Amino acid sequence: MRAWFDRLRRERWASLVIVNLRLLLGFAFLPAGLKKVLGQRFTEADNAGPFHEFLHAFYATGVFYRFVGALQLAVALLLMTQTFGTLGALLALPIFTAITVLCWSTGAVFTAVMTTLMLLATLLVCAWEYERWMGVLVSAKGQGEAAPRSVSESRGAPVDLGIWRACGVAVLLLYLTSCALAGGIYRPRGLDLGRPEFYVFPLITCMPLLAWAWERRRLRQRANNGKP
Repeated sequence: MRAWFDRLRRERWASLVIVNLRLLLGFAFLPAGLKKVLGQRFTEADNAGPFHEFLHAFYATGVFYRFVGALQLAVALLLMTQTFGTLGALLALPIFTAITVLCWSTGAVFTAVMTTLMLLATLLVCAWEYERWMGVLVSAKGQGEAAPRSVSESRGAPVDLGIWRACGVAVLLLYLTSCALAGGIYRPRGLDLGRPEFYVFPLITCMPLLAWAWERRRLRQRANNGKP
């Protein structure tokens, strides 16, 4: 199983899936984290039901509410840097787990399905560079043994993390631009064609495609320069 997984990690398409999952998971935390840090409600005050009642009580905690928001923003930045993506995923894992259990237990089915998918994606991102954290599962007797080298260390990274790091920065800046245009935290509700901030989101979705094209071009240039 481990040998099969290591072979998978050497595939370029699989590495592209992982870098995009990091971007997606990090982006998912941006509006939620910003709302909390700015002290804004996550749900309308007149919404009722177990799920919304929990969110009302959560909002009423004040400092704790903002602390969770700051933690979510920190996780988002770690994921979107790519370099610290594994640390971001490990921190995101208990957050997504708690949110998923909350949603299923309070009957918020649609949100629960979405968070379950994000939880599974987080588990995959955590597993991708398992060498970085496997040491905590090794007994004290075996800690003296040399840790296995990661695929990226032994074969070279299948993707250019510098380009994907720049992609993450671009996504973050574009989202902040949409918030500035909206005058607050912006989350599109359908086709908001009358709002300028809505048109920033197509640019955000294009960033991974532009990063992929830029990376492909650089790989071709390197291949051509390496020809005799």
